[in-house]
Amino acid sequence: MPASSDVEECAVERRADRVSSLGAAAYARARVLGVVGCLALACAGREGGSEATGGAAALGGSGGATGSGASSGSAVTSAGGAESAGGTPSAGGVSTTSGGAPATTGGATAMTGGVSGAGGGAAPGGGGSRSSTGGVPARGGAATNGGRGAMSSGGAALGGGTATGGAPGMDGGASGAGGKNDASGCPRYDASHPPAMLALTGNLGTHDPALIAADGKYYLFQTGHDLPTKTSSDLAAWQGGSAVFSSNPSWIATAVPGATDLWAPDISSFGGSYHLYYAASTFGKNTSCIGHATRASLASGSWADHGSVLCSGSGDDFNAIDPNVIVDDAGTPWLAFGSFWSGIQIVELDATGAVGTHTPKFIASRPSSGGALEGAFIVRACGYYYLFTSWDHCCDSPWNYNIRVGRSTSVGGPYADKSGKALLDGGGTGLVAGNSTWTAPGHNAVVVTPNGAYNVYHALDASHANPTLRVAELAWDTDGWPVSAGP
Repeated sequence: MPASSDVEECAVERRADRVSSLGAAAYARARVLGVVGCLALACAGREGGSEATGGAAALGGSGGATGSGASSGSAVTSAGGAESAGGTPSAGGVSTTSGGAPATTGGATAMTGGVSGAGGGAAPGGGGSRSSTGGVPARGGAATNGGRGAMSSGGAALGGGTATGGAPGMDGGASGAGGKNDASGCPRYDASHPPAMLALTGNLGTHDPALIAADGKYYLFQTGHDLPTKTSSDLAAWQGGSAVFSSNPSWIATAVPGATDLWAPDISSFGGSYHLYYAASTFGKNTSCIGHATRASLASGSWADHGSVLCSGSGDDFNAIDPNVIVDDAGTPWLAFGSFWSGIQIVELDATGAVGTHTPKFIASRPSSGGALEGAFIVRACGYYYLFTSWDHCCDSPWNYNIRVGRSTSVGGPYADKSGKALLDGGGTGLVAGNSTWTAPGHNAVVVTPNGAYNVYHALDASHANPTLRVAELAWDTDGWPVSAGP
């Protein structure tokens, strides 16, 4: 662990069955593992069954309405009563890929708006050191877009009316997200019904949620012991599920000595399978790997683990954690990853979900702030690729974790914020910052349904404790920039 006092140091005890208060020393960068970008849920505002571009099946209607197929990916019939996404893994072989990545260049720049970091920028150790005192550990990365299995590959969902307020149910019922989708499927901001927060119930203690819709449910994956899961039929009421693994895949002990709980799962669907990416790391170090498991169905069967797809080591200027998959307009999957150090990178995946011979490239960095950004989440919506990141201190004073965004016409960048500042030069337009009730909101993901969009993240309570799932309505303004409720 770097010796710098700027490193966000927090020790984590991860327990999947409960979330407890954070210690004053912090809980090392707890984050919500984001919900997959643009879930195409025809979750049915009243009609059920219509579906989003990019992908996937409509989930609307109670019990088994089949959604019409979208532009990439096949339609999937919804089914009630799906099982938990957990299951017994098969062990995969070690597949560690290391090697340095080029550091970003460009002058130091200041933050653009929003909350600023205090006490100087965090040193590269911050990227892997989050902790909670009792509770599921924090680690980020977010689920993404896929072609199959009730999830879109990015763009805003098409069709469907909206109603103000309410969660997007999968068995019908009103849904609203602060503005109706326009003819192109973009959820537009409506000043008469601005975005609001959903009222959530049930099992809400969550770090780094990643989510996908399938079989009439939302399946949520999160950081913790063996990767815990939850399910919901409407994004509002949540129930606990089985863990993904019964124990860590065997390759982790060799590739990342000392790694215990797994961080930042990301769930996507492409190539006829569900793909779960996750991180194995230890606090304050960048000896880390991103693992990969697949499964044919979330309703039955178990996860087959395939080892690591990407690793980093002490000699590298990046940290291989916080995975996030985005499927581009052409149907090609890309993996975004990184935390602190020199920033966030993206690399093309092959049809099996492996990195292969492709070379990562940097797409976001904070060269003047100790590299204090992480938790990339990319969504394709409203004519652009939007890159969301989380900045600053998630888990210690001044508790100023916050969510930023930039956009690009290409999945590989360059990304810029609303003022035109490049994300590689520290740009990022503020989206969500904390208040006196909910502090340190961060590690978001975006869900775009036929009835509107939602921003999903975690926040701490007024005592900077108890990381909790938050779901905010989200809409795009006339200039094409997202506006979120929150915190």
